[in-house]
Amino acid sequence: MVTDADQKHQYGLDRKTRIFVIDDDPVAIKELRRVIKRAGHEVSTFTNPVRALARLKNQACDLIISDMKMSYMNGLILLNKAKQIVPNIEIILTTSSPDLKEAVEVTKQGAFYYLPKPFSPNQIRKLIEEALQQSLLFAKNPFVIHDHIKENNAQPVMIGASPKMLQIGNIIRQIAPSECNIIITGESGTGKELVARAIHYYSSRADKSFVAFNCGALNEELMANELFGHEKEAFTGAKNSKPGLIETANGGTLFLDEIGDMPLSMQTKLLRVIQERELFRVGGTKTIELDIRIVTATAQDMESSVKAGIFRKDLYYRLNVVNIILPPLRERPEDIPALTYYLIKKIAFRMKKEIKSVSQDAMEVLKNYAFPGNVRELENIIERAIAISTGKIIHVRDLPPDIVGLKLHTYKKRKTNLLTLEEMERDYIAHVLSITGGIKTKASEILGIDRSSLWRKMKKYGLH
Repeated sequence: MVTDADQKHQYGLDRKTRIFVIDDDPVAIKELRRVIKRAGHEVSTFTNPVRALARLKNQACDLIISDMKMSYMNGLILLNKAKQIVPNIEIILTTSSPDLKEAVEVTKQGAFYYLPKPFSPNQIRKLIEEALQQSLLFAKNPFVIHDHIKENNAQPVMIGASPKMLQIGNIIRQIAPSECNIIITGESGTGKELVARAIHYYSSRADKSFVAFNCGALNEELMANELFGHEKEAFTGAKNSKPGLIETANGGTLFLDEIGDMPLSMQTKLLRVIQERELFRVGGTKTIELDIRIVTATAQDMESSVKAGIFRKDLYYRLNVVNIILPPLRERPEDIPALTYYLIKKIAFRMKKEIKSVSQDAMEVLKNYAFPGNVRELENIIERAIAISTGKIIHVRDLPPDIVGLKLHTYKKRKTNLLTLEEMERDYIAHVLSITGGIKTKASEILGIDRSSLWRKMKKYGLH
């Protein structure tokens, strides 16, 4: 039997998990109550779904198990009403007359599982644990920012319950209502644009445009045209005038990604926009007044760029009123389970696959991986796993072989046969290279040596 202490340890809660069982068949309710109690969970039972929904508004519930066809309300209506009350709650729907179209519809509407009757105690017990694992990971994750951009309405885009992410969440909420400019720094794939969107969402400009532009994507001439727009006949082929992205963002937020890649001449023009709050289109003489907030992001060391003279000091100080530093995923491994389940839910829905969970062994592999590509790499891994998985759970076999191998490659001192100093050095360098995905810059940082020294040692020991 699972004890209360076991539940607290497994789910990180100060109470037992509570499950609502809704069915107008007293015999079915009695059997489910027995199975759930034996599994160590609290259970509340209802023969009337209307009463269950009323209780849901006032009592904590982690999972609902409901029959599809009941006198007062069918399971699909119950599902939609329950999710209006508790959006992240998982719901298992049972039925005595399974139907393929019905199964597709309830899954599309957000049901965790569509379970035909009769089912065995082991079958329902397994489903309960899988559903709770997903539901409660979100329940213990208090920092979920919802993106109200039209294309992705009400979808959570930032997930993190680690101390570093909670701190960032607090900073976002504090500075978003202000009008100050912000630089977001962090490695590639850490989610800098998502933070920018969160700042926009919590600001007074939330109902205005959020416009994003990558400063490393275009050459200088094309960049000027994209950002500042142009007047008719400003250059060959300009048959009509065109507003630029800065003008499009007027009233809202302009997000400039990879700001460190912006050419010096463009930096001068951007500085004027910030100082004067106006711009000229390419080929234009009429000033266009602006009211925008500028949020920038970079993976570069901007202070080094300023010292090297490749980024204007005055512009840097204008942009860097507040600096939000995003941690790499390897520094917040406790967020990996919640991120994984969010990605599974999002990607499986898009791929129309019924994958709901990840095995414990597979999760351990993910938690032990260094993720040099950060959250973006995790998303790619989950997308691959869902694409090739043949079941409803992601297993170790569905993960990329190179990261699975890292779980077995743990640096430990041998119990027998003492190693020479050179052997220990070789093994340790090989281990660090493996956990960093072969990225020499990161490996040299961990080892405390420069890249050239690392290269010489790799050549010496035959490491590739």
